[in-house]
Amino acid sequence: MKNKKKGMSITGKQKAAGWMYLAPATILIFIMSFWPIVQAVITSFKTGSSANMKWANPLTYNYTRMFQDAVFKRSIGNTFLYLIIEVPIMLILAILLAQLLNNKDLKFKGLFRTCVFLPCATSLVSYALIFKSLFATQGLINTILVKLGILESNFNFLGTGWTAKIIIIVALIWRWTGYNMVFFLAGLQNIEYSVYEAAKIDGANGWKTFWSITVPLLKPTIVMTTIMSINGTLQLFDESVNLTKGGPANATITMSHYIYNGSFGEGVANFGYASAMSVVVFIMVAILAFINLKVGDKRD
Repeated sequence: MKNKKKGMSITGKQKAAGWMYLAPATILIFIMSFWPIVQAVITSFKTGSSANMKWANPLTYNYTRMFQDAVFKRSIGNTFLYLIIEVPIMLILAILLAQLLNNKDLKFKGLFRTCVFLPCATSLVSYALIFKSLFATQGLINTILVKLGILESNFNFLGTGWTAKIIIIVALIWRWTGYNMVFFLAGLQNIEYSVYEAAKIDGANGWKTFWSITVPLLKPTIVMTTIMSINGTLQLFDESVNLTKGGPANATITMSHYIYNGSFGEGVANFGYASAMSVVVFIMVAILAFINLKVGDKRD
């Protein structure tokens, strides 16, 4: 009887090759993403400057401190205000624009799609500076409003709390609507046109077709864009820093901006407290993403 050759099966070789290809990327992701998260959690239980950090006494000191920090509470309120107002408006505009630009009879569709998406291709810093110059006291918006007689004199939009918040929300909608529109457009192009034709034969009008066919079939895309938008808004940074610098008097500061100030922006590098705040933001993002997945997932 001949001895059988021992060796790895074809399936085993394929699995080994797959893991070998995945290993470099997995190691890099762990080193660049997961390990810093672990380090941030550990650092959140420490106090002191960056060179002389020691374990906090008690360990939860940085977390209890947050409940007494008025600026951090304000940053949470500001961030959630942006989230509650900006995300729904942006997603509704994105889905309506996608529906409009998905019309097979529309001419110059490529041009219109490019124009809507173009703000997303603009640098975050550049577009924030553009909005800052537009709404400056001597900026274009003030000039137009004064000449039209709507304002008697120039108004300090960025120096007034509620108007500065509105400008940040407008800037966010302008910047990210086109980005989300691309996802909705891709989702709409996967819906067979025969479905709409059947609805038209059954007597459904455009509004009923939109709510009864388009929205349900786009549910996975809606859930995905909602999670991404919530995630991005909770980590909002560039607009607060470049448009208003968190002012006036921290009226527009966001959580990420305050974390940055605690780490690098206020002279003393308080990494322990900043790490604790970043852990809280991470938990918020995870909870809201989980809620969105549960609400959006209606599969049997």
